[in-house]
Amino acid sequence: MDTEQLAQAVRERYGRAAISAVKGAAACCESACCSTDPISTKLYADDETRDLPAEALAASLGCGNPTALIDLHEGETVLDLGSGGGIDVLLSAKRVGPTGRVYGLDMTDEMLELARENQRKAGARNVEFLKGAIERVPLPDNSVDVVISNCVINLSADKDRVLAEAFRVLKPGGRFAVSDVVVLGDVPANIRRSMELWIGCIAGALQDAEYVTKLAKAGFIDVSVENWRVYDPADASAILTQAGITREAASAAAGKFASAFVRAKKPTTQTSCCKPDCCV
Repeated sequence: MDTEQLAQAVRERYGRAAISAVKGAAACCESACCSTDPISTKLYADDETRDLPAEALAASLGCGNPTALIDLHEGETVLDLGSGGGIDVLLSAKRVGPTGRVYGLDMTDEMLELARENQRKAGARNVEFLKGAIERVPLPDNSVDVVISNCVINLSADKDRVLAEAFRVLKPGGRFAVSDVVVLGDVPANIRRSMELWIGCIAGALQDAEYVTKLAKAGFIDVSVENWRVYDPADASAILTQAGITREAASAAAGKFASAFVRAKKPTTQTSCCKPDCCV
């Protein structure tokens, strides 16, 4: 699969989702809308989102709540990879307080426009949204305390590069805490080949053990993958058949996908290169 072709398809899909959120519709992350999608429903508590712009929640295309994975402290700097409409950035901004800083990184112009408008409505002064790719983070080495992400790393065709970049920008002792979709077994080849499903957070997913291996390769320690929502056969069938996969293939994939919390840490001391070109 051509990397730029994939990136363009992702931009187009998420651009449309941003426009839908502005119009008041729930954003769609696959053929099914997120209001009924088992990946993207019931991720945030009402008390978390009560004070956020409605458009931030409407544009949420995640598979978890990365801000619930980790303790954020006053004054810390946070980076959200693939920040979309900004919901996780705004939630993090509340927790790090006025002395902290939260960066949201996204490559989609429509999402960035929506996120900045949500920032304005929320009155978040400790937030900055950056345009760029998660494979090439426009921040200096050792500049953030925490990297978060919500169902975005699986969309990249070069996950080693993404993880190496996360490692690079983290300060020594910094934490990696993301929500992502993982694969729990063998998946039919036609599902892996489906662009529709890759954009929708499925076909690009790593196996859980592979995620651990790649994080360790990038230099991380204390790596863990916690599967918190395994999709049952009905869930898998609904997701796959609506994207044009046959019922037989959908049945073969049942129970093979899960939303997971992925955590890791950058060592406090480094003895090897952490630049992307020599970590991968």
